Amino acid sequence: MPAPHWPAPTATAPVTATVPLPGSKSVTNRALLLAALADGPGVVRRALRSRDADLMVSALRALGASLVAVEETSAAVDWQVTPGPIRGGARIDAGLAGTVMRFVPPVAALADGPVSFDGDPHARKRPMGPILDALRSLGARIDNDALPFTISGPLAGGEVTLDASGSSQFVSGLLLTAARFEKGVTIRHVGPPVPSQPHIEMTVQMLRAVGVRVDAGERDVWRVEPGPIAARDMTVEPDLSNAAPFLAAALVTGGSVTIPAWPLETTQPGDALRDLLTTMGATVTRQDAPAALADTVDIAGAAAGTTDLVVTGTGEISGIDADLRDVGELTPVIAALAALATSPSRIRGVSHLRGHETDRLAALATEINRLGGDAEETDDGLIIRPRPLHGGVFHSYDDHRMATAGAVIGLAVPDVSVENIATTAKTLPEFTRMWTAMLDSR
Repeated sequence: MPAPHWPAPTATAPVTATVPLPGSKSVTNRALLLAALADGPGVVRRALRSRDADLMVSALRALGASLVAVEETSAAVDWQVTPGPIRGGARIDAGLAGTVMRFVPPVAALADGPVSFDGDPHARKRPMGPILDALRSLGARIDNDALPFTISGPLAGGEVTLDASGSSQFVSGLLLTAARFEKGVTIRHVGPPVPSQPHIEMTVQMLRAVGVRVDAGERDVWRVEPGPIAARDMTVEPDLSNAAPFLAAALVTGGSVTIPAWPLETTQPGDALRDLLTTMGATVTRQDAPAALADTVDIAGAAAGTTDLVVTGTGEISGIDADLRDVGELTPVIAALAALATSPSRIRGVSHLRGHETDRLAALATEINRLGGDAEETDDGLIIRPRPLHGGVFHSYDDHRMATAGAVIGLAVPDVSVENIATTAKTLPEFTRMWTAMLDSR
């Protein structure tokens, strides 16, 4: 039975709130995979507890690793990870998690037998060809070009050429396991620019933090030398992209939202919110002296410390002309702000969003227009013009970032209801509680 629509709360006063964020999904799933491939046991602290992270844990366990929760809350887990022989015969459920469907197949190619993959119905439509073809060229046997598929190794490694313009995960997926291949891997990208470059930088930095030798000095070429992946204890940063709807609330309501423990240096794409929201009319400041992160290796730039990030709005939102190719995951919330702005906006460089949980460009245009807005798809983005909005159903398309975009619009537009708000559990299981708490704190 379909879940009831969630009535998005409308703000009646400026928001003033502090919103602690759980860990980054991107860092969590990379850290868990590296820990499962390491040369000894390690701990991944403050790992995100979400559907995507749970799917990664299940996949790694199915392939032979031991992951034991040594401390946990509803939003975070400290995982004791003990690597084991990578075994065949496993059945991997990728759900809608791109990090599972694209990061785990190279690991499965190291198994002692075939491993099968499947996922949610929409996952079968998500692009997989480039990474599967790359694995084939390295010696894997794969019986399909998308989910569901079965993969068999072994792989020796070597050089591979692929077009990663559809997703940076095609590159990261190969990089994360490359050191375990006998010859390592050299990856050459050919084609239009790779989107979400910060995610590749995150992968490279995390690999180096566990002793893997990576040469990324040549444009669109990454070389990973074979060798061990060192066991480390790692601590996961807060998820900066998940800050987007909460910080957007400051602009919409003319209030102020503080995110604690914002890294001074990071490879997370969400750090771009500081500049994007400033362009749209916010004042963005840091408060408090830098605080060192304890028990942390430099897996995503966090070792330099953190401060509180404060975003303050005036209640008036300026339109924006922005290329979001490197930070495409921020597009839904930026589009929601653009639909509430006083001047037109153009979002460019995000054609790859058509291959995410849904076609996000078509979905955003449809849902903004459904509420009376004026949003137009372009080849690589959106044009959004100011127009008064009205209430109605904002469909999520089982996409967590679409759901949070609907919540942002609902702050300013009465009687907006979001279909399947529960899909936010993909990366932020407590979203509705956090959203309500933010509004109640004013």
